[in-house]
Amino acid sequence: MKIGQFTLVLFLIANLMSCSDDSRNKTNDSGDDLMNRAIVPDSTVPKIPDSLIQFDEDISAEKRKEIMDKISKKYLMGKFDPAKDERFTAIPAPYAQKDMFMRKEALESFKKMHDAAKKEGITYVIRSATRPFNAQKSIWEAKWNGKRKVDGKFLPKEVKDPRGRAVKILRWSSMPSTSRHHWGTDIDINSTEPEYFESGKGLKEYEWLVEHAHEFGFCQVYSEMGEDRPYGYQEEKWHWSYLPVSKALTDAYAKKITDLDIEGFMGSESAPMIEVVKKYVLGINPQCL
Repeated sequence: MKIGQFTLVLFLIANLMSCSDDSRNKTNDSGDDLMNRAIVPDSTVPKIPDSLIQFDEDISAEKRKEIMDKISKKYLMGKFDPAKDERFTAIPAPYAQKDMFMRKEALESFKKMHDAAKKEGITYVIRSATRPFNAQKSIWEAKWNGKRKVDGKFLPKEVKDPRGRAVKILRWSSMPSTSRHHWGTDIDINSTEPEYFESGKGLKEYEWLVEHAHEFGFCQVYSEMGEDRPYGYQEEKWHWSYLPVSKALTDAYAKKITDLDIEGFMGSESAPMIEVVKKYVLGINPQCL
C-alpha cells in the first residue's frame, strides 16, 4: 500500500472514531473531526514526495468531497482557541523560546528533527507557531494603522489606497484568516531576518533543513520567488510546514474559502482586490502542494 493510500485510510478511521465519541466533539469546538487524529502514525517518519497527502485516482469524487467536508472553515481561518483544542499541545522547553501551541503530531516530528540536528551540532528553536485569528489581527492592524513600521515606513502616511497598503504588508505578514500559522502545522525557526540565513551559523542551519527537513515531513512553503512561484510572500527560509497535516488543510482551504470570506479586520476590503487566496494562501512552493 502506498503512503498516500495508507494516509487516506487513517483519515477515514479517525473520522469514524470521532463520530462515536460525543465528548471529543464537545471539547473540539472547531468541528474538524477529520483532523482529530494524527494523519501518520508516530512510528512513521514521512519523506517527500511519498508523504504528500493526495487522493488516489480510484477515490470517487463523492468520497473526496466527504473528506474535505470534515475540515471546517472556522478551523481554516484560525477562529478557535488552540489552548482548548485537544489536537494542540503546548510546546515545551527547549523547543520553543516562549509559550506557544502546536499540533501534537507536528510537534512530535519537530522534536525528532531537533534531536537529529543536535547530534550534528545544530540547534533549532521555534520562534513562532500557532497564531489564531485575533493574534494575526493584532499584527496586521498595527501595521495597517501605522503603529508598527513596514520596511521602515509608517504606511498610513505613505500608502493611502487599501490595495497598495495591503500589498506592502503582505510582503511579510498574512491577513487574518489567511495565515498558515492558524493551523498549528507551521513554524518559524531560529530567526525571521533574511540576512541571518545568508552566512555563517544561519547558513549552516538552513542548509541542514534543505537537506533533511523533508525526512521529518517539513517543507519550506515560501521558497524563492520565480517562474515556479510568481506571486505570494517573500522567501522565508525560517518558515517550515508539516505537510502530513498541512497538505490536507491547504487543499480544503482552496475548496472552501474565497476572498469574500476574509473579513473582520481593518483593510479586509482589499482581499478581493489582490486575490489573496489565490496569490498568497495558495502561492506557495509547488513542492509543498
